[in-house]
Amino acid sequence: MIGITFPASAQHAVLKGTVKTETGDQLAFANISIPGSKMGVVADKTGAFMLTLTQAGTYKIKVTSVGYKGVEQSITLLPNDTTRQEITLSSNGDLQEFVVSASRKQETLDEVPSSITIIGAKDLSIQKGISNNISDILANSVPGLGFSSNTTGNSGQTLRGREILVMIDGIPQSTPLRNGGRDIRSIDPSAIERVEVIKGATAIYGNGADGGLINYITKKASPGQSLSGQTTIGANTQLKNAQHTAGWQAGQLLSGSYKKLDYVVSGHYEQTGVYKDARGVVLSPDYGLGETQLWNAYAKIGYTINQLNRLDVMYNFFGSQQRSDYILKKGHYRDTAATGILGTRPGSPEGTPYNHNVNVHYGSQQIIGNTDLDINVYYQKFYTVFSWGDSFKDGGQSTISSDKKGVRINLSSPFQAGKHITGDLVYGLDVLNDKTAQRLTDGRVWVPEMSMRNLAPYTQLKTTFLQHLVLKAGARYENINIDVPDYTTIISLNTKTGQYSEGGKSVKGGAISYSALVFNAGLRYNELKYFKPFISYSQSFSVNELGRTLRTASESTVSLLKTKAIIANNYEAGFNSAIGPVALEGSYYISTSKLGANYTVVEGRFEIAREPIKIHGFELAADVRILENVSAGASYAYIEGKIDANKNGKYNDKEDAYILGDKIAPPKLTAYIRYQPIKQWNLRIQMLQAGARDRFAPDAATGLYTYGKGPVQQFTLFSLFSDFNIDGHSSVQVGVDNLFNKDYYTVASQWNARNENFIKGSGTRININYSYKF
Repeated sequence: MIGITFPASAQHAVLKGTVKTETGDQLAFANISIPGSKMGVVADKTGAFMLTLTQAGTYKIKVTSVGYKGVEQSITLLPNDTTRQEITLSSNGDLQEFVVSASRKQETLDEVPSSITIIGAKDLSIQKGISNNISDILANSVPGLGFSSNTTGNSGQTLRGREILVMIDGIPQSTPLRNGGRDIRSIDPSAIERVEVIKGATAIYGNGADGGLINYITKKASPGQSLSGQTTIGANTQLKNAQHTAGWQAGQLLSGSYKKLDYVVSGHYEQTGVYKDARGVVLSPDYGLGETQLWNAYAKIGYTINQLNRLDVMYNFFGSQQRSDYILKKGHYRDTAATGILGTRPGSPEGTPYNHNVNVHYGSQQIIGNTDLDINVYYQKFYTVFSWGDSFKDGGQSTISSDKKGVRINLSSPFQAGKHITGDLVYGLDVLNDKTAQRLTDGRVWVPEMSMRNLAPYTQLKTTFLQHLVLKAGARYENINIDVPDYTTIISLNTKTGQYSEGGKSVKGGAISYSALVFNAGLRYNELKYFKPFISYSQSFSVNELGRTLRTASESTVSLLKTKAIIANNYEAGFNSAIGPVALEGSYYISTSKLGANYTVVEGRFEIAREPIKIHGFELAADVRILENVSAGASYAYIEGKIDANKNGKYNDKEDAYILGDKIAPPKLTAYIRYQPIKQWNLRIQMLQAGARDRFAPDAATGLYTYGKGPVQQFTLFSLFSDFNIDGHSSVQVGVDNLFNKDYYTVASQWNARNENFIKGSGTRININYSYKF
């Protein structure tokens, strides 16, 4: 609530200051806001901030940062004057960090009745100092998210056993019409300020979020400075048989403001060397991260029209291509690894040549009464290229292209009913056109262009009653039409006969329509700091992998295909606690759907199995501040799921089977210890453990494991991070991935159960970076 005392002739005032920790360290990226309004700023990397108000008076200022206790204090600002204030936050694990992805409106974590993981700027900096691969960063940071595959794709990196909707500032990156598994790695971490992960089925942003969503929030301009920036250069190499493994990176960020205009621009380039395993053997180059060039260019310009109206324009370009001197040497599953040997790779360079994202945002406060308006107009153009293969007649190399154009109109109206009930009603309309296709580089069509039009009104109610009970409920109506042209299925290999006898089927196109009303509801009690429980129910809607259904069609017309959408139901109960220096959180969930989207292999082709599925699991996490300069934490996540083969709802009959490994990850345990021996030096050692999962028997006829059914064996990895601040401007970071040079096979290569995909993880890799801030 804003408490303001206005003089008779109010004039503008400025609040300028810094945010520090209780030990006197600068606290980067703290949130400074006026409760009850959208007025606020984010402190820069040095903790500095400046908040300009059009009216002088007495304001209640709220300052929060993840991992610290938020504070509120009244500050009197004089007309035409600058008031300076130093604000100190103490660490106690209280849940006061802001999140915007849960309800499309800024709110604190203890107002949200669901499981959320936020990776803030500090943790993001640590993780990318160890590995700049965003898939690795997320795997180490998000309980319930699957393991990184150490490749350009994120196959098997599901969230709670289901597919994820990935976004950049709310712009969808995922291609659920034909999921190529390259949506997680769609932006470089250098352009990201924070990552918000909403767990469990959600429809708040539309199609494809059966397991939840990941929203990359891009960087904002540093307030109060005409020019500031950061220059970063770095190098990395493996320690075992290091020849040709060296890589390097360079980045530049500039930020500032002038009058009503603010800006942030950044560029990042990275060149990786050859990737090798713990024994110094070259890893398979197929879908590999070695010998890869990566580019990222980012810009955001904001214009504050007046105190109530603002315009922002964001653009991000991401590109990543591999140019390798190696070709695949197939391994033998559970015996010898697939590796790389010198040779000329066929086809075009693999990777994502471009991913363009443009977003224009207009925000207006109190546009009608106390109602706020947010409009986002966005465009994404995405193109990715996969490895060459001989599964097509005469060989070939597939690509996925996706063009998305959309508008999000979001309104928020606060209300009050009596003395004890307050709340907000968020409502609006989403419009999306998504054109997705899968072709070969030579022009042959594998999946015809699917043109989806989605018109979806929604509403979300949040109300607080009896001061500490937060009730949220909402609904979204999905109205989707997809046009599919006439096409002919591509001629491909029958792995049983060895002949190119599959495909060649002419299919008459047509229109496919979907409509569904999906709901969510949740309740959180947040009075007691040591126990803040919540319960929730949520649904998602997804037209998942329609493209895979089209490309394996045996019917003569689209109308005869099995293309029903999936509605997933998520039931969850959880809690958050802060007891002195200890922060705890936990949740248990059940996810069901009458239709599944599990892969099955038929004559060497991937097809979609549609039987009902049920997934359950739990997550636990703890963080503790042991001493002023020592803290530690750990998390554990368990997931399991089964298919109801005979559709009787029991999931325990002999015919019912476990869900394959490409959806269900093995148990995951993470832990870390942070130590600050002196003020300028921070050290962190962390652990990632993949548990075992062995649910399937080999094929009775061949004695071999088939796709998704390979047993996963346990392995444990350690990593080290060191950050030394030289003089307040310069710092040196050293990260060591796979600290003890563990020789292991990735989780994805184990469940995949195919000779060509039986790939080891990387050996010890050291990253050294130098940063200069000005």
